[in-house]
Amino acid sequence: MTHSDSFVEGAMPDVKAPSADGHAATPVVALTGITRRFGAVQALCGVDLVIRPGECIGLVGHNGAGKSTLMFVLAGVLAPDSGEFRVGDQVRPARTHLGPPPGVRCVFQELSLCPNLTVVENARIFHHALTGRGWRQRAAALMVRQLDEIFPGHGIRPSDQLGDLAIGRRQMVEIVRAFASEGLKVMILDEPTSALDDKATQQLLEYVRRRVAGGLSVILISHRLREVLQVADRVLVMRDGQVVADRLNQNLTHTDLVAAMGHVAPAQEVSAAAKAEAGAGEQCLTLSVPGPAAPLVAHFGEIVGLAGLSGQGQTRALLALMRGRGGGLGGDVNRLAFVAGDRQSDGVFPLWSIARNLTARSLRALRRGPLLDPALTARMVEAWRKRIDIRGATMDRGILNLSGGNQQKVLFARALASDARIVLMDDPMRGVDVGTKTEVYRLIREEARAGRCFIWYTTETDELKNCDRVYVFRAGAIVAELCGDDINEANVLEASFHS
Repeated sequence: MTHSDSFVEGAMPDVKAPSADGHAATPVVALTGITRRFGAVQALCGVDLVIRPGECIGLVGHNGAGKSTLMFVLAGVLAPDSGEFRVGDQVRPARTHLGPPPGVRCVFQELSLCPNLTVVENARIFHHALTGRGWRQRAAALMVRQLDEIFPGHGIRPSDQLGDLAIGRRQMVEIVRAFASEGLKVMILDEPTSALDDKATQQLLEYVRRRVAGGLSVILISHRLREVLQVADRVLVMRDGQVVADRLNQNLTHTDLVAAMGHVAPAQEVSAAAKAEAGAGEQCLTLSVPGPAAPLVAHFGEIVGLAGLSGQGQTRALLALMRGRGGGLGGDVNRLAFVAGDRQSDGVFPLWSIARNLTARSLRALRRGPLLDPALTARMVEAWRKRIDIRGATMDRGILNLSGGNQQKVLFARALASDARIVLMDDPMRGVDVGTKTEVYRLIREEARAGRCFIWYTTETDELKNCDRVYVFRAGAIVAELCGDDINEANVLEASFHS
């Protein structure tokens, strides 16, 4: 295996490496030779992981590399097939499910909250000490105190029902509920910022550094590599179920991490002239939205971005279009395809196979007479499996056998394989690795040049550079329209906060 020179030099840290005060730090948890198989898929191949007090470990790799599986083992959700799992002085036997180790908590990539319950009721499920008379008041005080500490200005009330909150706020509640645990020693954060905007993301990362300075150990999994470089003391890179690099975060760069993860196609910059040309096509829709920059207008061949802090009306605008309320649509939603960011609630059909999920938007095109053509369906499925590299299970397996990022790839394939001329995307890159993101950006640009229109809400400001035009939302209104060279982080932030 080849890695960047930055990763090749230097040995993997010893189990008892010097701590900040110069003394050897005894690991909180040590995993040695961990393996895990799912049918024919070898998800983990002899992985070693040592976690010491007061360090933040960044864990990166492509979708399907084994990161989440390793965290499931560490959190006690899965038992390893073989290997040693040591918690302090206790050794957990392989193939034995003993539940979560003491002091280890995990914020999983797929949210585990109950949408029909309130914030305090979700806290009660997780914290069993919240019982007896007055538990609601104690739970409310606990959650508000923790929310205020991590996400000042969060706007979440203890009585809010989770299903009524935007996905970004649900992610905040999930994070806060875990950090409120007593006796916390190791916190696993699996893509915790995937639904957070830049402001909330920065608040969380600053809180993580404060807790690490206080002795907490944190594992941060993120495809936003700049976040890993910002907070991690040590970075592990996984590929094909193995740890292929383990280095202290000293002068590491985004390029170093990408090189260690494996080949990633270089991003292609789009010139301002090309963006201006993209907006010259036939107008395909309009949507009346309050604000000085209204209405929202899109043209065929154009990529239109929706920006601003999360929960400011961007998703509502996309849903209004999906329901046929946009001018020019004539109520014909068959012209539209939708890529959901909240794949659990709005994206995947959990009881269906990967293939059926992928082809669900193309059934008319796959018919021969009154029935679906199996050969035509198989060709479409295989073509898109290869095109966006869906890995982790055969296409006839259930979609929940895939990692979250690979499930998101299926949603992209479903939309792009369809005959829809307008594709709506609701923060679609949640949990998607950097290589796939680059490939999807290229596919979107190609499809736009061929005449499709994309309307793309994203919480990642960097992604807006792929757009021809951007509308910034605040409090349900469009407050700015940016074009060409004006599409940059400074202008988006100014419009997001300017009153």
